[in-house]
Amino acid sequence: MPTYDYRCESNGHIVEVMHRMNDQIATWGELCTKAGIEPGNTPLDTPVTRLATGGNVISHSSKGASEPMSPCAMGNCAGGMCGLG
Repeated sequence: MPTYDYRCESNGHIVEVMHRMNDQIATWGELCTKAGIEPGNTPLDTPVTRLATGGNVISHSSKGASEPMSPCAMGNCAGGMCGLG
């Protein structure tokens, strides 16, 4: 099963979870349940966004990291033209 990275804009956390390609995770509560982590003070209905990372931003051991690398920092940006670096 593939792994996916999700970001919660409200609390800044990025969480890596494993699920089927056709599964969809839309809220912090769904993400916490799938990852087996406590939601903390973030409301369960807070939206989350799946990141297009290719699995190389964070590792399974760093679940919950709050500072993702930008595409430019990972070398995935053509000459820094995306404005994210």
